[in-house]
Amino acid sequence: MGTTLVSLLHGFSVALQPDNLGYAFLGCLVGTLVGVLPGIGPLSGISILLPVTFGLNGTQAVIMLAGIYYGSQYGGSTTSILMSIPGEASSVMTCIDGYAMAKKGRAGAALCIAAVGSWVAGTFGIVMLTVIAPPLATIALRFGPPEYTALLVLGLIFLAYMSSSSLVRTLLMACTGLMLGMIGIDNMTGEFRYSFNLAELGDGIGIVPVAVGLFGLGEILSTPSSKVVGEIIAPKLRELLPSRQEWREAAMPIARGSVLGFLIGIIPGSAHIISSFLSYALERRVSKHPEQFGKGAVAGVAGPESANNSASTGAFVPMLALGLPTGPITAVLIGALTVHGVAVGPQLVNEHPDVFWGFVASMYVGNLMLLALNLPLVSVFVTILRIPYAYLYPLIIMFCIIGVYEVGHSIVDVWIMLIMGVLGYALRKFSFDPAPLVLGLVIAPTFEQSLRQSLIMSNGNYWIFFQRPIAVTLIAISVGLLLLSAITFVLRRKDWRTQLAEAETGEPG
Repeated sequence: MGTTLVSLLHGFSVALQPDNLGYAFLGCLVGTLVGVLPGIGPLSGISILLPVTFGLNGTQAVIMLAGIYYGSQYGGSTTSILMSIPGEASSVMTCIDGYAMAKKGRAGAALCIAAVGSWVAGTFGIVMLTVIAPPLATIALRFGPPEYTALLVLGLIFLAYMSSSSLVRTLLMACTGLMLGMIGIDNMTGEFRYSFNLAELGDGIGIVPVAVGLFGLGEILSTPSSKVVGEIIAPKLRELLPSRQEWREAAMPIARGSVLGFLIGIIPGSAHIISSFLSYALERRVSKHPEQFGKGAVAGVAGPESANNSASTGAFVPMLALGLPTGPITAVLIGALTVHGVAVGPQLVNEHPDVFWGFVASMYVGNLMLLALNLPLVSVFVTILRIPYAYLYPLIIMFCIIGVYEVGHSIVDVWIMLIMGVLGYALRKFSFDPAPLVLGLVIAPTFEQSLRQSLIMSNGNYWIFFQRPIAVTLIAISVGLLLLSAITFVLRRKDWRTQLAEAETGEPG
């Protein structure tokens, strides 16, 4: 623990440098805007702004991009409470009681409780990240290629199982990403693979054009440009303070949401979305007055908002300690660090302490920035909502094209982005989730290398994965998840994932 505190102090010395503070503030501000604007979301925002970070070092890049991620969790509550429009998927549950409170004249109190709950949960998550990640990375250093291969397989299957879409469809998308990740020069033999004689594909398909195309351009193409902004309930600054009774009603839901969200955040999947649904269900179950939910219950705002912020922080634990992305957002962050020459995984703490501890410390600072940003600037964010999407979307498309081209000055990357944009639109129309594709693309090089190293160790014998205790345990868990999914399919019954999918697409409130 003493070593951790010394390292954290070093992290603060990095995070509090003026440049890094500036990028943390910029990430938090943009993240809040991304959360406020319906239809964009953190994944699209990070993907679109990923090319902007290529003039920065690895520490500055991850500080800014992570700020966008957890900042969007704050911003999404604003439109949910004031307009009953979830700016981000994890804020769907906040619409129900947040908007009901706003109609009762308690919009300011709802916004304040959401912001304070988000800050408490985010800070709790960062403390747990600080305590858990370094020892977990030390344990993971003992993993050999077979253990790492089994871990990545488990991560993919767990992600597919936790997804609200079909497990088969999710795995199909992940395998497509793995195949795209094989394009380019073979690291072991030096042979060109599947490059169609294009020299630009020698380094493979980049994460930037794929992410920007699928989540930036694809999201814009699939979202109607004629967004109708309804009535906005805008509170005055003096109305932001909740009453003592409201604080008492919010205290325990914030505590429960913080713990629940962090635990779910560690698990692969759309943790920040799942945690908000489960938190709302939990608060309704333990409440002495469940009939108040849907009519302006304080716990219906405090619990889900705390849970989604704590989950977004928890997702960084396997990412930083194991190099395992728990979802598309952490996959894009891993891709960004890889482009900056920073290998994410168990060796990150020792090889790049400035990046690891600077990032962790910046999250403490970023949470305070978000608390200061979200409450006083509510009226500014509400004004931004009045910008017609017919003007906003062409500007975003222009930034996508310019940003992707500037990364490598390659027109091939622009074409890849455009193709992926059309593909992302088509996948959404046919109810396929494009997120696992990016996840597969990001882990493909690591997965292929660890698999081939394992087979070299065993002279091509796959039995090596069943001779090592950790590897066989991870594989057994993967098989168990597949069997659970198969049983649900055979019995043709609704499980919690189907119910989650229906809740995500249904109209809240």
